[in-house]
Amino acid sequence: MSSDKKINITVLGGWKGSYSMLSAIRDNDAYNISSIVSMSDSGGSTGVLRKEFDILPPGDIRRAVIALSREHDLVKELFEYRYDKDTSVNGHVIGNLLITAMSHVTGSFEKGLKQICKLFKVKGRVIPVTLEKSDLEVTLEDGTKVFWETNIDEANYDTSKCIVEAQLVPWVDANPKALRAIHKSDIIVLTFGDIYTSLVPNLLVSGMAEAICNSDAQVVYFTNLMTKKWESTKGNHEHFEVIDFVEVIEKYLGKCMLDYVVVNNGYIPDNIAEKYKKLEHKSPVKIKNINEFHGKNYEILERDLLHENDRVRHSYDKVAKVIAEIAEKIKK
Repeated sequence: MSSDKKINITVLGGWKGSYSMLSAIRDNDAYNISSIVSMSDSGGSTGVLRKEFDILPPGDIRRAVIALSREHDLVKELFEYRYDKDTSVNGHVIGNLLITAMSHVTGSFEKGLKQICKLFKVKGRVIPVTLEKSDLEVTLEDGTKVFWETNIDEANYDTSKCIVEAQLVPWVDANPKALRAIHKSDIIVLTFGDIYTSLVPNLLVSGMAEAICNSDAQVVYFTNLMTKKWESTKGNHEHFEVIDFVEVIEKYLGKCMLDYVVVNNGYIPDNIAEKYKKLEHKSPVKIKNINEFHGKNYEILERDLLHENDRVRHSYDKVAKVIAEIAEKIKK
């Protein structure tokens, strides 16, 4: 690859994970960025608008638009403005309403999104993973099925049982633009976030896993900093470790498809970890047995990814540094 050619980076995910990753790499002019966004969100303002206006869910799209807007701060303030619940617009977020309105003005969700991106100076492309309507369903270890992303996200089920399977109902085909973005990618980033409700739904869309597997891109998976109560829990309520996250990804993507697995090795103070455990039932995501990764086809990149404050969250600068490190390897 020519050293002066731009790197095509495609980010797969949804909600906060994609927002953080896109925010981290947005200002690097050496990248062409595409954000492929999960379309199974069903909660809050998004869920109401899906039902009332029969559109694709705008919530995760909204966050990607904010993250990639050249007018980031102003657009974030506008798009995230939420009306009070005692008003006639009852808790809706402005960004969701704008995307919904533009979809109706232009005649389709896809055309509406294109105009939103143009209007708010989005750098790169925001691409729904599918243009067809579907919902997420998971199966618990006792065979119980839980339908609807919100019910899974908010753990409206017997939480003594862990998730063992996920599917979309009905099965839907990938957006051709998403497949083209994958095909042209130099780096595909499977980003951190809620593994079953944000990342896996992208891999469940028909054609997506195959496109990634057939791509010449370097496939990079960023594991989470912390587990999430219930969603990343194994049997006996044991929290996921790095190997567990990777095995879920490999289940839906295919083994031997990952090139890099990025893991935080920054120190989380015991008092902070204990606070998260007590208040949110979360624990730091770690490699407890490095021998589990011997013979794997991917490379483990252990890096300090922590923001320097009293909350456990990703540092945009540190995440961007890892992406730049991988991009430099590609150029060579």
